[in-house]
Amino acid sequence: MSVSIRDVAKQAGVAISTVSKVLNHYPNVSEETKGKVNAAIAELGFVPNTIASALSSKRTGRTALVLDVNRHVQTVDEIPMQYIIGAINKAKEVGMDIITVFFTMVAEMNFDEMVRYFQSQSIEGLIICGLSKDDIMLRKLVECGKFKSVLIDAPGVSESTSCIHIDNARAQYEVAKKFLDGKTYKKILYLSGKKNGYVSEERLNGMNRLAQEQGLDVLVRTGNFSELAARKLTMQYAGSKDAIICASDLMAIGAMKALIDMDIYRPVCGFDGVSLMGYAGKQMHTVKQDFQKIAASAVEELSRLMQGGSGQDIVTPHKLIRIKYLDVIS
Repeated sequence: MSVSIRDVAKQAGVAISTVSKVLNHYPNVSEETKGKVNAAIAELGFVPNTIASALSSKRTGRTALVLDVNRHVQTVDEIPMQYIIGAINKAKEVGMDIITVFFTMVAEMNFDEMVRYFQSQSIEGLIICGLSKDDIMLRKLVECGKFKSVLIDAPGVSESTSCIHIDNARAQYEVAKKFLDGKTYKKILYLSGKKNGYVSEERLNGMNRLAQEQGLDVLVRTGNFSELAARKLTMQYAGSKDAIICASDLMAIGAMKALIDMDIYRPVCGFDGVSLMGYAGKQMHTVKQDFQKIAASAVEELSRLMQGGSGQDIVTPHKLIRIKYLDVIS
């Protein structure tokens, strides 16, 4: 005998509309009420209609592209958009249905709520971009094995999970070394990314390796991939430094604009190869990543996992370039 939403409401002692609000994650529901409804759902083994219909029709391959865009607040960040374009184009090619979910949409959910949220939309696979150590519930969601998952720029390989990334430590080491080649710069301001970010830690490791090899005096400050934060840190510390190396192009732009306002010259190095760098006014060394191709590869890898493949660690190539204005308008 199937369990209905009416049965859940009766078991929890609430109205049917309240159960619906909990299932659809309405914000104006108390934690006590959520607890009653979720307990009733678990006890009765209730499956929402959206899941039941998906199971009965044996629909497969629906994927969520989960993006972190709320932490890049100073300007529109083109990286998430490149991921979206690459993922959608490849999903269409392989016949996969894909939706976009932002971190902010699930940030306040506990584990069970997050599982039900994705299951209610018939999601079978996840592509998560920008996972950090602070995203505990998302990490738990990946590790539970209920969904096939591909992590972009975060570690994690299991039977149901793959990760895809460049060698961030090597790339940071290489671009910083090329940037400093033949120069006498020794006092470096290094603007790192996000605290507890996997990518940020790897890039910092690469910078530390170069500093040890070349005897550099490196002052590390966390810029949170923010143009504004980089600007403030540059104005505070750049006067006593020889050069600035940034863990992202967005921070490099903030640093460059601050130097112009301070009316001093310090060379600046970036990371990521975003087209916005071309409008910064100066050529800058940076690391070029093909974000559309990375997202497309993530879709292909998720498709392979859904067909029974095991998880793997995929390292994609990067290039060292110097971006200038003519590069982005040609």
